[in-house]
Amino acid sequence: MSKTDYAEAIAEFMRKKGVTKCPTACVVATGASVGEQDRVALRNYDAAREAARLEKMRHFHQVVAAAPVNAPGSVVSAAL
Repeated sequence: MSKTDYAEAIAEFMRKKGVTKCPTACVVATGASVGEQDRVALRNYDAAREAARLEKMRHFHQVVAAAPVNAPGSVVSAAL
C-alpha cells in the first residue's frame, strides 16, 4: 500500500467513525506537544478519576467502620 493510499484509508476511516483526535492523547500523559484545550481535558479527566477513587475509598472506610466486630459467625466471635 502506498503512502497516499494509506493516508486516504486513514482519512476515510476517520470520516466514517467520526474520529477527530487520537484517543490516547486524552487518556495518558504524553511527551508530545499538546494543545491547551487537550491539556485542560486531561487535567479534568485526572481530577474526576481521583475524586471517584477517593469517594470509593471513603465509602469503603464507612462500611468497614460500621461493621460489627463481634458479630455472630465472624472469625473473631468463633475464636472466643
